[in-house]
Amino acid sequence: MTTRLTDEQLIAQGMTVAAHARRMPDRLAIISPSGNLTWKQLNEQANRMVRLFRRRGLQVGDGVALLAHNGPEFAIVWAATQRAGLRLTAVNWHQTPEVIAYVVDNCDARALIASGRFVAGATAAAVLSDKLVVKLAYAGAIEGFDDFEAGLASECGDDITDAEPGSTMLYTSGTTGRPKGVYRRTRPVVSQLTGICNETAKWNPAEDISLLTGPLYHAAPLGINFVIPINAGVTTLLMDKWDAEETLRLIQQHKATHTHVVPTMMHRMLQLPEETRQKYDVSSMRWMIHGAAPCPAHVKQAMMEWFGPVLYEYYSSTEGGGVFVSPHEWLRKPGTVGKAVPGVEIKLLDIDGNPVPQGQEGLIYVKAPATGRFEYYKEQGKTDASYRGDWFTLGDVGWLDTDGDLFLTGRTAELIISGGVNIYPVEIDEVLIRHPLIADAAVVGVPNEDWGEEIKAVVELKPGVARSDETAQSIMDFAKDRLPGFQRPRTIDYVDTLPRNAAGKVLRAQVRAPYWAGRSKSI
Repeated sequence: MTTRLTDEQLIAQGMTVAAHARRMPDRLAIISPSGNLTWKQLNEQANRMVRLFRRRGLQVGDGVALLAHNGPEFAIVWAATQRAGLRLTAVNWHQTPEVIAYVVDNCDARALIASGRFVAGATAAAVLSDKLVVKLAYAGAIEGFDDFEAGLASECGDDITDAEPGSTMLYTSGTTGRPKGVYRRTRPVVSQLTGICNETAKWNPAEDISLLTGPLYHAAPLGINFVIPINAGVTTLLMDKWDAEETLRLIQQHKATHTHVVPTMMHRMLQLPEETRQKYDVSSMRWMIHGAAPCPAHVKQAMMEWFGPVLYEYYSSTEGGGVFVSPHEWLRKPGTVGKAVPGVEIKLLDIDGNPVPQGQEGLIYVKAPATGRFEYYKEQGKTDASYRGDWFTLGDVGWLDTDGDLFLTGRTAELIISGGVNIYPVEIDEVLIRHPLIADAAVVGVPNEDWGEEIKAVVELKPGVARSDETAQSIMDFAKDRLPGFQRPRTIDYVDTLPRNAAGKVLRAQVRAPYWAGRSKSI
């Protein structure tokens, strides 16, 4: 006779979804444009997937690559790997087929599950990697891949009896070089950031709806906007593609209570016409969290005037760390990203590794945990370069005030040095996007024979605005009135769309690269 496991035992084995299915089988776990799943259905499909993996020869510790748009299949594969002791790598489908193939091969995946939307990337990966023993396609056929639904249909959906917790290994969206897998040899304890998210979100599984806005291959949407609410038993509403007005419509329609956004999303929502914004009731939203990229203070202030004081913020990364600020704390000190959460230590050092005085800018270092510290998968040199002893940095620059609150300045890789003066582009971006004609802006350093570099503003204009000398002059005058001389752009170029990654960070290296073609400036 099989002993019935308690909810706590199921959760310890990576079967949190099974515990929810036991308590609320018919409540929706996933809502999406491509299909819904109840907790019972999600749990059964995850069990079927585990059995399929095992029948094809996958063992605990093996890698699984998932090339998937936001939909129920992503949830099924995630839930399966987390109870089968497998290592899941969700692959950035925005990358070129060559980079997708590299990631699938580099992560040592033995299974690849791919959406029919991404045939080129899936095919390239299948050709490159000789490790794949499982290839499944859904939402369209891919040559050489078996059908996802047919494969699961032949398996049993009963709970597996020998579950083991799995893990994830995501790849950084670095702006230069190939992506790097963030790997942990031992499972970390539940992160302090997860704890404070759960504490402030105050989940109510019977009523709450978490609206997922970003692509699930990215660490923040996956971790904060999917895994945390799913583990809390909260229904998760997946957006297939983000749109400003559609976000408001979904909040009203589903009475969504929680979401994760990036600053670009907030900026685009605020740019909607007032009559559009007023059409939708967003009063159900009580926890909106953002991070990943610096947020201009005026954008955050305007969002809180609209949604109320519900906007939380974190500073963290795939590699680890955790700085957090509540809306009320931020309103008392606009611009801060908060204090390190309990259990996380940060310090600021100069380029030579010396501590910087309070109030001065320095490289932000985070102390790695004793258990579950990261390394870059099969990249020992890059791992070593990120650490100083037990401390690691991602190249972000900031300063601490007398209360220990952190303020972000920019990144060393984005620094403009003009006439020996260090200039951080983010500070200038935040001013330029206030201009009524500008939809988005990124400043970069371009060659100058006398000063080394000078500031160029690369601007995305709002629809219908002419790319004229008058527009450029208006922007220059706007900057002159609001920025000191050393921070003012000297020239302006226009683009249709600025490149940003899934976290909302502008890919400044891509913006800058054409201006340094054939020169020695590192990008």
